[in-house]
Amino acid sequence: MASAHRSLLMRANRLLGANLVEANLVKVEDLEPANERLLNLADTEMPRQCTVLGVLAYEMKVLREEDVLQHIVDNEGAGLVDLRNYETLEELKKTLDLDACWATWSVPFDREEDFHFVATAYYLSPAVRTFWEKHLNGPILWFGTTLEGIADHLEKISAERASMPPPLAPAPVTAPVAAPV
Repeated sequence: MASAHRSLLMRANRLLGANLVEANLVKVEDLEPANERLLNLADTEMPRQCTVLGVLAYEMKVLREEDVLQHIVDNEGAGLVDLRNYETLEELKKTLDLDACWATWSVPFDREEDFHFVATAYYLSPAVRTFWEKHLNGPILWFGTTLEGIADHLEKISAERASMPPPLAPAPVTAPVAAPV
């Protein structure tokens, strides 16, 4: 992962962890070992594993992902989405920064007029919301979803990109030959 994305990943996870503690969803004592584990995972080339939420929920089992989603619905006013039921717009598939999606555990999946629809497992991280607000440059409708939903969706887009034929190289431009006078 590029250093800019690594920085985003670390900031997104740090602020998510702080907000999970503030929302009383985890204890500080649990967050510290989860952050240490995240540092180890960030050095691997496995983006699907680089998540403090995943460490807390699935390795340490001190948090249920469903509780986080319920919290954002009840307290933040975000909706929920199951990305298995959506096909991302073709233009988004081609231009989406997958490393940024992995770093923020978020994916823009649709657009209606000027509104962008973004699914995220990291809504509680202000760094994630700020990144996408600047990146998309327009109003966002936020939807919570699971880590697995984000990961499966990103892997599907990545596989589709890999199976696409490379774009054709433009034909060389030649200067027109002037007709003899």
